Amino acid sequence: MLIKSIAELQGDSFSSPYAQQLVRTTGVVSCLARRGFYLQTPNVEWDQRRSNAVFVYSPDYSVSLGAEIEIIGKIVDYQKYENAKLVTQLHFNPEQGHELVIKKMRSADALNIKPIEFTNELLNVGSADLAVLLNSLEGMLVRIAPGQTFIAPSNPFGDYVLALDAPEVDNSALRSEHKGVIADADNHLRWFPGFRVINYNHAQRLNVGAKLSSEVIGALNYRVGAYQLLLNSAFTVDQKYINLKKSTLVPSEGAVTIMTLNCFNLDPHIESADKVLNPRQDVDDDWGEGRFHTLAQAVVLQANTPDIVALQEIQDNDGAELSDVVDASLTYDLLIKTIEQLSGIRYAWVDVPPELNADGGQPGGNIRNGYLYNPSRVSLVADSVRTFGVDDPSFEGSRKPLICEFIESDSEQKIAVINIHLASKRHQASIFSPVDPGVDAKLSVRVAQAQCIHDELIQYQNADIDYYLTGDFNDTEYSETMNTIVGENSANLVMSLAPEQRYDYNHRGKLQVLMHGVVSRKQALGRAQYEIIHGNELIGVTPGEDSDKPSDHAYVIAKLLFK
Repeated sequence: MLIKSIAELQGDSFSSPYAQQLVRTTGVVSCLARRGFYLQTPNVEWDQRRSNAVFVYSPDYSVSLGAEIEIIGKIVDYQKYENAKLVTQLHFNPEQGHELVIKKMRSADALNIKPIEFTNELLNVGSADLAVLLNSLEGMLVRIAPGQTFIAPSNPFGDYVLALDAPEVDNSALRSEHKGVIADADNHLRWFPGFRVINYNHAQRLNVGAKLSSEVIGALNYRVGAYQLLLNSAFTVDQKYINLKKSTLVPSEGAVTIMTLNCFNLDPHIESADKVLNPRQDVDDDWGEGRFHTLAQAVVLQANTPDIVALQEIQDNDGAELSDVVDASLTYDLLIKTIEQLSGIRYAWVDVPPELNADGGQPGGNIRNGYLYNPSRVSLVADSVRTFGVDDPSFEGSRKPLICEFIESDSEQKIAVINIHLASKRHQASIFSPVDPGVDAKLSVRVAQAQCIHDELIQYQNADIDYYLTGDFNDTEYSETMNTIVGENSANLVMSLAPEQRYDYNHRGKLQVLMHGVVSRKQALGRAQYEIIHGNELIGVTPGEDSDKPSDHAYVIAKLLFK
């Protein structure tokens, strides 16, 4: 059996030189996790090459914080999924002859471990060097000082992300009015430090712009493609209140207002656990949680009951249940009735149901794009309703674009509205991935989808018909996807906004714009107005509880003038 220090077990690279071997080592329990604990060597300086800590995987055996232990276990280079970064762990299993002896108990204040402090100076290195730096700190106690700004809202999992603004404001990134960070086109995967709270009684609901008013100290943990501190203690904040914005754009004669609303897998049904793929994730109560009401309020109170609402992520009548149902009439009807109660306006709806389980999204949900429209303001051209891309390989297993033509009642002008939801960025590799760091596996698919959409827009340009392309593009304003769609003859209305206003989505503390509004260049010249109705993407939810957020995006709205 090998007797090694923790630093020797970690080695100087991303893998351990003693993987799959039985070892004996000693250390102090510095942090507790749900399936084990962190062990760190006390009174040892960090050499900036290798970590002095290791995660001990022991789901069936727990020890107390502060215990000084001698342990025998197996070294494992754990890999959560293919091409993920290796994480060196010590697996402890008494049934396999592993041993653990508590030599001494210390209080949490007497661990004799000085945490490394995260500062902008320490972290101001390139992505490759940052990966090496953080790997050499993995498992060790790290401190974040008070005064930093929360740049992501709290989520159901107790995750928090911070910009290191203390002692001075970090001016290395463009900031929104609420001090959120606008994603940099040249460094859009930039990592920001943060932490996860294990005990939800210690967690807090907070919004972007809140300030950390106490220090946080935790073990640096690698999970889901990124690093974050793991906290065992409470923290305090100076809260930030955020008002939901209200659009200045209102319906008027000779114009149409079009809202874009991602409904976040909306359905009217409480799924039966035995009829879904994953009961923990796929059973919800959108009505009982108030999501229909909150979406209706967004349409009425924030967007001024627009003429047309372009919806994404509408699910069928039985939600995520694995059935033959694809019809979503109950979903639309319940949303329409809720809007009518608030406004007195009765919207109509239209969609083209997808083929069963053909368009991706949550299994069983049969996600699709759809429209609500106000029949007193616009009329639907009945034979115009269609999807396209059905036979295009890039749209296989992906939401199909939905086209509807509408006629504005006063001017009798026609406009084609195209509602899209492109391939997800969910498969993008982490900047810490050992294989193709930062590479977006679905980018080529979105670019191919974008070319198909561009070709469709050309037909409307040639016919001299006004159009408005909107939806969830899953790419930013400077991306190859958007450049392909816009081409030489269209314009992205997002570009009419100031750079610090161009965001509708918050991804791990980086604000970015994924919804866009594309029109012809002729329309863009003085005939189009565009707003992002901020607020929803900045407001946190209560950790440990089901999210009550109606959408994971802000809402956007355009006003297109005909006269």
